[in-house]
Amino acid sequence: MLAGMSGDAAGLKAVFLAQRPMLLRMLTARLQSAEDAEDVLQDLWLKLDQMADRTINAPAPLLFRAAANLATDRRIAASRRAARDVAWAEHQPGPDEVPGMERDLLAREALEQANHVIDRMPPRMATALRLYRIDGMGQRDIANELGVSVSAVEKLLRKAYRQIMTFAKNQASAEPLPWRRLGSEGRLRRDD
Repeated sequence: MLAGMSGDAAGLKAVFLAQRPMLLRMLTARLQSAEDAEDVLQDLWLKLDQMADRTINAPAPLLFRAAANLATDRRIAASRRAARDVAWAEHQPGPDEVPGMERDLLAREALEQANHVIDRMPPRMATALRLYRIDGMGQRDIANELGVSVSAVEKLLRKAYRQIMTFAKNQASAEPLPWRRLGSEGRLRRDD
């Protein structure tokens, strides 16, 4: 009855329904998951309409081969997805790499102090530093814009760096604030 079946979709679906329990057992064993096996059977059911226009001499072996191929495709896709997820997770910052609120506030304070130092520099020096470090402009381009030589730009940058480093050194050697704890009102109080 099944041998020599023409491209009848109803006949192929009838064979599928008759073989479904065996297909489900095979797929569950291969995929190690009943849910994945059910998904593959659903995919196979949807593909039956594409197979109906061909003459199929042995529909049961065809269904088992198609199910096995879909299971293999699913396993390959799962392993690729897992490898992609691992690679993605490896490139994510760890908890110690994500700045906390305290580090963020300290960085903002340091930036504010650096801007204060830059604001106190002579205008040409501050401009050269901002163009070089913030705008990423080359020293030759800065020299052209300021109307000075490249060596003059280098000297301006050296002096600017020296001022920033002197300020940073003074800040590092400064005595820490005597404020230690929050009082009952939520304000900082001395630890005297």
